[in-house]
Amino acid sequence: MQTESEKSLVGEEYEVEVGPVAHGGHCIARTDEGQVLFVRHALPGERVTVRVTEGAEGARFLRADAVEIHTPSKDRVEAPCPFSGPGKCGGCDWQHAAPGAQRRLKGAVITEQLARLAGLTPEEARWDGTVAPAPGDKVAKGEVPAWRTRVQYAVDADGHAGLRKHRSHDVQPVDHCLIAAPGVTELGIEKRTWPQMATVEAIAATGSNDRQVVLTPRPGGRLPIVELDKPVSVLRVDEKDGGVHRVHGRPFVRERAADRTWRVGNGGFWQVHPKAADVLVEAVMRGLMPKKGDTALDLYCGVGLFAGALAERVGDKGAVLGVESGKRAAEDARHNLADLDRVRIEHGKVEQILPRTGITTADLIVLDPPRAGAGRKTVAHLASLTPRRIAYVACDPAALARDLAYFREAGYVPRRMQAFDLFPMTHHVECVAILEKAGKGV
Repeated sequence: MQTESEKSLVGEEYEVEVGPVAHGGHCIARTDEGQVLFVRHALPGERVTVRVTEGAEGARFLRADAVEIHTPSKDRVEAPCPFSGPGKCGGCDWQHAAPGAQRRLKGAVITEQLARLAGLTPEEARWDGTVAPAPGDKVAKGEVPAWRTRVQYAVDADGHAGLRKHRSHDVQPVDHCLIAAPGVTELGIEKRTWPQMATVEAIAATGSNDRQVVLTPRPGGRLPIVELDKPVSVLRVDEKDGGVHRVHGRPFVRERAADRTWRVGNGGFWQVHPKAADVLVEAVMRGLMPKKGDTALDLYCGVGLFAGALAERVGDKGAVLGVESGKRAAEDARHNLADLDRVRIEHGKVEQILPRTGITTADLIVLDPPRAGAGRKTVAHLASLTPRRIAYVACDPAALARDLAYFREAGYVPRRMQAFDLFPMTHHVECVAILEKAGKGV
């Protein structure tokens, strides 16, 4: 925190050598005085001029943008998006890096987080060090895959839709988001104004033509009449309780993955990349190798994606318990898996529900926790169930590394790990780690 005696350095410029990539979409550099800089819009090995965007004298670190590139990296490309760059949209982190370089940067971040937080090398994590693109996402240098099936637009004071600037509430108006999936783009959100709205979320389902818009009004704001370029259902977020309510059309969209159709209601969670659900199910099932008659847990189960895949494989004599904290998601999971009587869905927090179930053993466990991870207490409980294998699905490498350390304390170590670039152009990356009891033969 900056004190009154500390001089703000915002706006100051330094010429620096850019060091390694760090978690969060930036690289590390240092001023001549040795102060750490977190630099966006740069690449390792470059010499650049940076302009400070946050921080003061004496601060542990400064945040900065690279505003002039003196010695460019061979991995640098001209950012395809006109709204990408210093002071502009904060949605993408690596528009200025070639696609293969982005995946290498993400791999370097995973490696660093594993070492720092879990004390693991890639070899010890049973990871080959690569980040695989999603099927169909191999694009040429300077091109952008249009993958994002859910885009939340912020709305400025004039009612124009745009995207937030980095670490800011300021809105960068846009006329087209390059990473938005075609189903989002065809709605034409950016073509009209949204008076009295704070945000407009556009959802384009995968495997159906369902389109949905979720409106969050400003305090006291009235909903506009929504007339878009394609048929769309409309929901609104209540300013008092935060609940999501139907205005017109279906209150859900239908997604398609793992050979099933999934109802996802009220703008609830579903993987954003159109190939992500199938990619992750394949990785989890290949790692777990379910058998007929197995008992399995799907924790933080959402609308039941992994529970459904497990249930198909454990057969009539098997059993699957899903646990989900979101009430509507739990209802959707029960609806989606109603034809599988070997599946039970419980609504509540994992750390509260699991001890109440009376379950003392399980053959297989899948957990896909929120960005903060599962935590030591939950990990210890899962290990106490002595599962044959555990599949950990992680959207944050730091949380994954922390929890892998807790699992090791509890006697479980990685047998296999994979990383997938399911968020191209951003710093986010998805990992799947398969764990077994330490000392078990591979």
